[in-house]
Amino acid sequence: MEFIVEKIGMSRTISVPSTPVTLLKVKEAKVVEVNDSKGLVAYSDGKKFNKAIEGMQKKYDLSKEFNRFAELEVANTESGDLDLAPLADAKVLKSTFTTKGRGFSGAMKRWNFGGGPASHGHRFGRRIGSIGNAEWPGRVMRGKKMPGHYGNTQNSVKNEIVSFDTENNIIAISGSVSGANGSLGRVKVAK
Repeated sequence: MEFIVEKIGMSRTISVPSTPVTLLKVKEAKVVEVNDSKGLVAYSDGKKFNKAIEGMQKKYDLSKEFNRFAELEVANTESGDLDLAPLADAKVLKSTFTTKGRGFSGAMKRWNFGGGPASHGHRFGRRIGSIGNAEWPGRVMRGKKMPGHYGNTQNSVKNEIVSFDTENNIIAISGSVSGANGSLGRVKVAK
């Protein structure tokens, strides 16, 4: 079963020793169509919507706040509010978020290179140094670690569930997940 969640941020448990946890809020969602185990789910992300989304809202008789749609594995057998019962029994979640984008970054930041000497007279600095080969093959090999776009990619991790607050729909999972606070992602109950 899959759910759309919003990352609240990190905290820790009050037990001794304490455990670092990430707090995820399950977004309020409605299942509008069910096909086998997959379902079309409507949820809100607080952004504007266009006429195509307006047409979907009219088709499924939804209020204006449900302005995003996603196809998820759901426990529901018919349309209505998303069934959160699978989260109560779950032990492990696989969460997928988009990592923070860091733009164009140098090799030291992007690949954790050490850089050159910083002492007297050295002009190496934070560069990557030689990248090529001699006469053969006479080109830069594919996959060479170089400066470039860093971040803004999808990342999935498995985490154990520490607690699930059914009243507020907040999941506390051990460890961290990618992405900025307030970003939306998906969680899947792992088997």
